[in-house]
Amino acid sequence: MAMTKEVRLTEIQGRGRSLVAAEPLKGGQIVLRDSPLLLYSALPLLTPSPPPYCDHCFKTLNPQTAPISLCQSCSLHAFCTPNCLSAAQSSSHTQWVCQSLTKLRNCHSPLSGQPADRQVQARFLIAAYNLAVTSPSSFQVLLSLQGQPQDSAADAQFLHSLISTLCPPPPPQQQLFSVELTAALLAKDKMNAFGLMEPPSEFGLRSSRAYGIYPKASFFNHDCLPNACRFDYVDEGSTEIIVRMIHDVPEGREICLSYFPVNQAYSSRQRTLAEDYGFVCQCDRCKVEANWSDNEEEGGSAEVMDEDQDQEMEGESESEAGSDIEVEAQGEADFPHAYFFVRFMCSRTHCWGTLAPLPPKDDGTPSDAMECNVCGSVKKDEEISGHGQNGLSLDG
Repeated sequence: MAMTKEVRLTEIQGRGRSLVAAEPLKGGQIVLRDSPLLLYSALPLLTPSPPPYCDHCFKTLNPQTAPISLCQSCSLHAFCTPNCLSAAQSSSHTQWVCQSLTKLRNCHSPLSGQPADRQVQARFLIAAYNLAVTSPSSFQVLLSLQGQPQDSAADAQFLHSLISTLCPPPPPQQQLFSVELTAALLAKDKMNAFGLMEPPSEFGLRSSRAYGIYPKASFFNHDCLPNACRFDYVDEGSTEIIVRMIHDVPEGREICLSYFPVNQAYSSRQRTLAEDYGFVCQCDRCKVEANWSDNEEEGGSAEVMDEDQDQEMEGESESEAGSDIEVEAQGEADFPHAYFFVRFMCSRTHCWGTLAPLPPKDDGTPSDAMECNVCGSVKKDEEISGHGQNGLSLDG
C-alpha cells in the first residue's frame, strides 16, 4: 500500500504494519505530511488559569499583540482569530463539546478528585465522540488504528459513567456509546497520540500543548536510533506534522521514529515501551546496551519525557547530559552507534532534540543546515559543508 511516493505500507515479520522506503531517500527529504483526525488540549480539564493556546489550532495566544476571540456560549475557550472560532464551531468546538466541557468543569464534577491524566482522557473522549458526529468516516479511521484495551478498564468505566451521566453524546452516537467503545478509544489514543510540544524552557521543562491522532504517521514503528524524525510548526499556523529523513537510506529500508528523546537510558526506554506500547525493543542499539552494567548506564541519559507525556527533565549539567553520548565514554567497539549522538543530537542545554537536515534545495542539492525537532535551532552541518569528514556510515 502506497502512503506517499516516498514510503509504502507493508507487513514486516515481528513488527507488524510498517513504513518502508519506496525509493532511495536522502537526508532531509520529507517523506510524510499528515493532518490530525482530531486535536485536544494536553492541559488537565480543571486547570484554573485560562489556556495559553487557541482551542482550535493551538497557536500560542498573545493578547498584547492580537485580540483573541472567546466562545460566546461559555467564555471559557479562546481562539486566535474569529475565523478559527468559526471553524471550531463547525468541527472541534460544537455546541455539544462546549456544553460537555462546561459541565465536566463544574466545581461539583467527579473529575475534581481525579488525577491530571484522567482529566486529559476526558478531553480526548469528548473530542472522539464529537468526531463521530462531525465526520463519521474519520471516526472509523480512528477505530481502525492499532491499540487493544488492556489496562484501561477502570478508566473506561469511570469516564463512561461520567460522560453518560453529565453529557451523553448526541444521537445517533448514543446507540453506540458503551464502556467497550470507550475502552477501545482510550487504547487507540494511548497507542497513537502524538504530542504537539512546546520547546523546553531554560529550567529543563518540556510540555505538550496538545495531543493529536495522525493516522498515517501512526504507522511508523519505533527505533532507539531512528532514521527519521518529526517536526511540527504549530505557531506558524499549521497543525500538520512533517516527517523528514535524518540521513540517507536505500529503497526497502524501514523508516522509524523514536517515540521519545534519543538520549533516554536503556532501562528507561525498555520500561516506557513495555508499559505504554506493549513490546520489548530489540533494535541494534538495545542489543548493545543490554550488555552494559548498571554503572555504565548510571551516568547516562536523564529521564526525559516521552513525546506524548509531560515530565520534568533532570537538572543535570551539559557535561553530565553528554556523558553517555561521548564517543570516548564507551568506545566504538562497545557502542558502535555513538556517531549518531555526535552528529544528530542537539547540543543545546536541556533540549535533547534530534537534528535532521533541512529539505534538499530545488535542484536536489543537499542542505548544509541541520534543524532540531525540539527547540527549532538551525546550525551548519560541517560534515556536509566539507569541514571534518568522518567517513562513518549509519546505513550499515
